[in-house]
Amino acid sequence: MRGPVRWVLWDVKDTLLKVRRSVGEQYCSEAERAGLKLPAAQVETAFRQAYRHQSRLFPNYGRAQGMSSQVWWTGLVRDTFAQCGVDDLALLDRLANNLYHKFCGPENWEVFPDSNSTLKFCTALGLNQGVVSNFDKRLEGILRGCGLLAHFSFLLTSEEAGVAKPDPAIFTQALVRCGVPASSVVHVGDHYVNDYLTSRSLGIQGYLLDRQDCHGHLDVPPQHRLQSLDELPARLKQDTD
Repeated sequence: MRGPVRWVLWDVKDTLLKVRRSVGEQYCSEAERAGLKLPAAQVETAFRQAYRHQSRLFPNYGRAQGMSSQVWWTGLVRDTFAQCGVDDLALLDRLANNLYHKFCGPENWEVFPDSNSTLKFCTALGLNQGVVSNFDKRLEGILRGCGLLAHFSFLLTSEEAGVAKPDPAIFTQALVRCGVPASSVVHVGDHYVNDYLTSRSLGIQGYLLDRQDCHGHLDVPPQHRLQSLDELPARLKQDTD
């Protein structure tokens, strides 16, 4: 049986906030400050290719290989710009260092309009809240800078957990922190496999956030779908009454 909801767990990127501009645009702006003019579309394509390559060789920020997330991102940024013809090693290092730190704060992130109000409503209902996110150690500073950190009792990033979604072990770690049965926990995220299927495989009440109404997964019933976070409070209120 489903128990009364006591906790709400959140994915972060593309659920509560998003990058303010495309990665290609932001990387190009940094390159321009260093005197380089590169097409944003080329940089974006190079970034996506480098990201896939880096993630395949060193999953979850290279935790298993003893890497730090900053080292992981440095390699990714170097590879991205190298694909675009930049071969000055000192310049590549400077670009990587600057971009890593610029994504530490709120400047390059945008909070969705429905995020803060929904988080406040969950608190008003007496619910505890936590984060389960495939993210690195910069997440705390980003959430603090975006004014969201105070809503959460804990943050569990994949870098800290040593495992990343869709490995259910990250949710198992989160359930230990919650200290309640999975049936008393809700998880909200935008990824069908990482968030919805994985959380529900453990008995967590998973909701799939589909802001563009484009997923089309027929096995997700309407009561598990959200087009906006504004829809969540009414469903949670039913489960906490």
